Amino acid sequence: MIGAATTLIALLLTAEFGSETVDVRNRGAVDLATYECRDTPRSTLIQRACYDPAQASMIVSVKCAYFQYCDLPPATFDGLMAAPSMGQFFKRNFSGDTAGQHDCGDRRVTVVRP
Repeated sequence: MIGAATTLIALLLTAEFGSETVDVRNRGAVDLATYECRDTPRSTLIQRACYDPAQASMIVSVKCAYFQYCDLPPATFDGLMAAPSMGQFFKRNFSGDTAGQHDCGDRRVTVVRP
């Protein structure tokens, strides 16, 4: 039993960790290596939010689908994370009339091509 546990620990410590990629709607696979990601258990709409300050890009998991937003100042990401209702903040700033404001369009972001 101890031998099996030791072997498992050794495997975990020597395993190579690759960067995580997620399938972003309308963009394909995006590498999250440069993003800081946070799970959002207090929100029923948003499961996870990731932000890359160098690219001013945010990737958000909304109802299990990933979406990417560009030209996003750090203050907007911080506002989302600190909002009393993340869902209301998200809907107010990223849907409806404001949906295109942070659209990535054809901009180059960290995208992984198969």
